[in-house]
Amino acid sequence: MKKPLIVVNTKTYQKGTGKELAELYTAAKEVGAWIAVQNTDIRSAKRAGVTVYAQHVDAITYGSHTGHVLPEAVKEAGARGTLINHAEKKVSQKVLKEIVKRCKEVGLQTIVCADSIQEAKKIARYKPDYIALEPPELIGGEVSITEADPDIITQAVQEIPIPLLVGAGVKNKKDVQTALRLGAVGVLLASGVISKPKNSAQALKKLV
Repeated sequence: MKKPLIVVNTKTYQKGTGKELAELYTAAKEVGAWIAVQNTDIRSAKRAGVTVYAQHVDAITYGSHTGHVLPEAVKEAGARGTLINHAEKKVSQKVLKEIVKRCKEVGLQTIVCADSIQEAKKIARYKPDYIALEPPELIGGEVSITEADPDIITQAVQEIPIPLLVGAGVKNKKDVQTALRLGAVGVLLASGVISKPKNSAQALKKLV
């Protein structure tokens, strides 16, 4: 089996915040996983030697944008890239296009989330680095996308010319293996590592 790309979104879970992340960083570095953290944790992840992503940035430049997330700031803090358009942080297609454009200007990679093949096709026009297909009804659930609708993965791989990650309900090694077998390059997950297992670091290692 080829090596999967594992991207863990820590969201704002307690185990995914601040000092709680130390053991997860060690595991992520060991297995080569990427971690999408809150902006306050980007520097600590970078110091730990982890490939780190922001959870969101905005389509802004330097100036008067209180409360927004400046792409240059997360890049300077050590982020390799950013998630965009997660189900919990949706943006319009117009805004999404501008965010991807800004990230390209700054040199940030982009993982853009899509809730359907239809949305993924629209997103592909902006040429992000990755598209993460996550049906919202499966996010955080017990049934993964690889079990509930494997055909959607196959179809997405055939119809979308962007490297595909899959997520929603992904929680074990079998889910990862199935995703790779169907043509995805890896998985994006959160609860399967961060909120549900007692030990997040061990859960991450078991995926790989």
